[in-house]
Amino acid sequence: MTSANPVQRRIERSEEEQLAEAARQTASLAALAVTLLLVVVGLYLVQALHRSSALEDCVMAGRTNCVEPIVLP
Repeated sequence: MTSANPVQRRIERSEEEQLAEAARQTASLAALAVTLLLVVVGLYLVQALHRSSALEDCVMAGRTNCVEPIVLP
């Protein structure tokens, strides 16, 4: 009764298993990239909606100086 240690079992895996694992890792990385992209786009949209809302609130209050002044260097 000799049991192969985990390192030997990992080395002895078939090429098909190695390709399947590589495919899973690639899919996981792609999912992570898509998730990060969605988070970044979501944060941008939240900021854009907040700016738009602040401008609308200013205009609805009857103010005439709602746009931020342009600062020249």
